[in-house]
Amino acid sequence: MAGHSKFKNIMHRKGAQDKKRSAMFSKLSREITVAAKMGMPDPDMNPRLRLAVNAAKAQSMPKDNIQRAIDKASMAGGEDYAEIRYEGYGPGGVALIVEALTDNRNRTATNVRTAFSKNGGNLGSEGSVSHGFERRGLIEYPASAGDEEAMLEAAIEAGADDVESSEDGHTIWTADDALHGVATALEVTLGEAENVKLAWKPVLTVDVDEDTAGTLMKLIDALDDDDDVQTVWGNYEISDEVMEKLG
Repeated sequence: MAGHSKFKNIMHRKGAQDKKRSAMFSKLSREITVAAKMGMPDPDMNPRLRLAVNAAKAQSMPKDNIQRAIDKASMAGGEDYAEIRYEGYGPGGVALIVEALTDNRNRTATNVRTAFSKNGGNLGSEGSVSHGFERRGLIEYPASAGDEEAMLEAAIEAGADDVESSEDGHTIWTADDALHGVATALEVTLGEAENVKLAWKPVLTVDVDEDTAGTLMKLIDALDDDDDVQTVWGNYEISDEVMEKLG
């Protein structure tokens, strides 16, 4: 069940996200508001809201910001966000899934299509690449949370499906409908996770060379810079050596 995880490359480079703290808080706030609007405004009674709040806390988002985002859901005349998924291919035939929350579908579709076309990609129809992914629950802990054996034992006890450990940290996978329960159980034994969310996990990954990786990262950066885009998932794998060259 355990193995070396390159998932942080598959998702995106963490360092790039750290530089965009304000934009990240905006995206987290939007997810909290949508989750609160779709269910109860109490995280204990609303699993999706609890996941959104936990994700915000993991990124050190201030409590006041979190509460404002929850309160915004009950305000009259607030924005109505639609959840949209875009699918396409990046450079080198890499499959990408883009998840967005938007109050203007036309704007978001145009921006996503432009990002793909300007950076060696092609936007496809819904379902064009998602068949190569599984919808799974993702929980991430830092390496300091415990050694590989301790994490494996805790994850099995909590009902997780798989654990990948490396010097970068621990990635725990669950069934999509078990994410809330497993995350809650792990919090008791391991404390709060760095990241808890529903993910698109690729069935097979594609190794990407330096030239392709450079263009691919430009595409992902362009998508990530869009306020409407929440997350970009891909089936690519980039070696540590290539990532270091890209800086």
